[in-house]
Amino acid sequence: MTRDCKLYLVTPPRISDLAAFKDAFAAAADNDLVACVQLRLKEGEASAPDDEVMAAAESLLPLAVEREIAFLINDRPDLAIKTGADGVHVGQSDAPYEHARKMLGDDATVGVTCHDSRHLGLVAGEAGADYVAFGAFYPTRTKAAPTSADPELLRWWNFAVTVPSVAIGGITPENCGALVRAGADFLAVSGAVWGHEDGPAAAVAAFDAAIRAA
Repeated sequence: MTRDCKLYLVTPPRISDLAAFKDAFAAAADNDLVACVQLRLKEGEASAPDDEVMAAAESLLPLAVEREIAFLINDRPDLAIKTGADGVHVGQSDAPYEHARKMLGDDATVGVTCHDSRHLGLVAGEAGADYVAFGAFYPTRTKAAPTSADPELLRWWNFAVTVPSVAIGGITPENCGALVRAGADFLAVSGAVWGHEDGPAAAVAAFDAAIRAA
């Protein structure tokens, strides 16, 4: 039975009804399998206006705090500071890691997208990133994935490096087992949770069962 791997929730790229999503988020986050959430309001290359991000953070952050779930903002260390978030996630084309760390300080969480690259992962880890994200492991409709990663990357990383890894890209309860066995510390999930036919709580429960069975 394995449960060392945790869930890392990523919000939908657009939240049209914040009140309804707040309930959905609370339902998903009530399972202690959820360790982190990233507020990512971005469709393609178009990010939501700052006021929308701020409003979503104001609504969701207290729920995360109550459940001791890390709350991160995508791309924007400045908004992480303004919202009181725990940190930020940056991509290779976003604010550089060094810039985010300088703005947020040593106590904040700063994670870095590293696609399918061992080199990018090592560079981020050596710079001090709190985690590195690899993917996409499976086809995804949430965002355009410039690279495709293999579970072997996670096996190598888990063997060679102590910095936690996040697996991302099209992950579902049905296909996550290989990533768990390969050593992923976190599974970043979005559509498989928010779009689940029986609701977010049922989706997280299904992930819980799949992780335990891996």
